[in-house]
Amino acid sequence: MKVDLFDFDLPRECIAEHPANPRDSARMLDLTGGETHDRIVRELPDILQPGDLLISNDTRVIPARLFGKRGDAGIEVTLHKQEGLAQWRAFAKPAKKLRIGETFRVADDFEAEVMEKKDGGEVLLRFNVAGADLIAALEKHGVMPLPPYIRREKGGDDQDRSDYQTIFAQHDGAVAAPTAGLHFTPELLAAIDARGIERRTITLHVGAGTFLPVKVDDTDDHKMHAEWGSISPEIANLINETRARGGRVIAVGTTSLRLLESAAREDGVVEPFENETDIFITPGYKFRAVDMLLTNFHLPRSTLFMLVSAFAGFDRMKAAYGHAIENRYRFYSYGDCSLLECASKIEKS
Repeated sequence: MKVDLFDFDLPRECIAEHPANPRDSARMLDLTGGETHDRIVRELPDILQPGDLLISNDTRVIPARLFGKRGDAGIEVTLHKQEGLAQWRAFAKPAKKLRIGETFRVADDFEAEVMEKKDGGEVLLRFNVAGADLIAALEKHGVMPLPPYIRREKGGDDQDRSDYQTIFAQHDGAVAAPTAGLHFTPELLAAIDARGIERRTITLHVGAGTFLPVKVDDTDDHKMHAEWGSISPEIANLINETRARGGRVIAVGTTSLRLLESAAREDGVVEPFENETDIFITPGYKFRAVDMLLTNFHLPRSTLFMLVSAFAGFDRMKAAYGHAIENRYRFYSYGDCSLLECASKIEKS
């Protein structure tokens, strides 16, 4: 498909710079039941049903943006994919100032050697610390990797250390937040539990490739960056049991959805998963594992807007985004969200 089909104009004032407070007071555009309703996230338990299963991503964002030097030249890198205990692939700016074999120095006790260099500003870095020591160094010297449309000073905002982390966060490894999860609070989770809705988590370490623009003219020519994910046997079994008894699987965010679909067989059975996925979902894709999706509002021409267009229907999403812009919903990572039903499953029912 032509990428231009997924373009739209978004006023700058619609881009959220900070999250709603409290988080579950964010607005939620409810597109379930073939209708359009303006709600807030706190109403989610009233829309879902007892016996449904809510699947969230429990990855934890690390401070993956580093400011350092090669000699006297200032360089910024954003880690995006771990390759070993001491190695990460990263996007460097300006990449031309880094060469293979050179040292990128963040602090006297924290530096990395450039092992590889690719087109697009990507480098492979090998740090002088590894494992837990590397995570500790990132916590000390790094900045939260906010997407470029959120305006911050170079040093970042200390509040983002907590704001850009979901209530589900457990496993270090993401360099971008699974942003639909940012809307949940302890009070909302308690209401979901009281309603008889099951909750579980899976892990997909979101990469910085999430924010890369689609630079090709046709979706067939776009290559997704791989991300590592895991679904335990116990959770895979619960998903299959839920759907067998007529319950619905609700993915919290596109990251959860992409991992579930990566683990699903043609017949919809979800298998345990521990691997990388580079699944790219565009209109025409047959969804196997997910019935509903809670997701934020995404960038024009992005792979995520393509995904929601595939899930809920292209025309439906274009109209929904028009409604959201007209009614000044807040867009992107710190913004509001929408609740979607899988169009193909509605057609079959």
